[in-house]
Amino acid sequence: MGLVTVSSHFALPPEKVWEQVQRPAVLLYAAKPILTFVPRDGDWPEQWEHREYRAQLRAFGVLPVGEQVIGIEYQPEQPSGYRLRDNGRGGAISKWDHMMVIEPEGDGTRYTDRVEIEAGLLTPLACAFARFFYTQRQKRWQKLIANDFRQLG
Repeated sequence: MGLVTVSSHFALPPEKVWEQVQRPAVLLYAAKPILTFVPRDGDWPEQWEHREYRAQLRAFGVLPVGEQVIGIEYQPEQPSGYRLRDNGRGGAISKWDHMMVIEPEGDGTRYTDRVEIEAGLLTPLACAFARFFYTQRQKRWQKLIANDFRQLG
């Protein structure tokens, strides 16, 4: 099993980050251009619900790279912040257990993507990809924050 943790400071209060992390539109924006998630069961909801979603993954928006289960689980509110879990899997990856951790930090928020990955012999490669992906994703989050989420429409 591999573990990847990527963390950033966001210049927003934790409540605002929590509100945004619950929106599939934020995932779709933050994952581009590396990954595109195409829903398999209708359109994405306005806000995640506690359930599994199926998506086709496309690298750079065009190259199909398999299917992914996004397993949304809302965690009990913590005294120190919020947690949203994507207990996912897909293709060669038998476990993609992603926890989004939102905690107060100074005048803003410490946002952390922590993911446990199991992919057999491919685990080191999947972990390297996850580190790259979540680093880029958090940079896209920073762009959204700087523009007050206007890119989402």
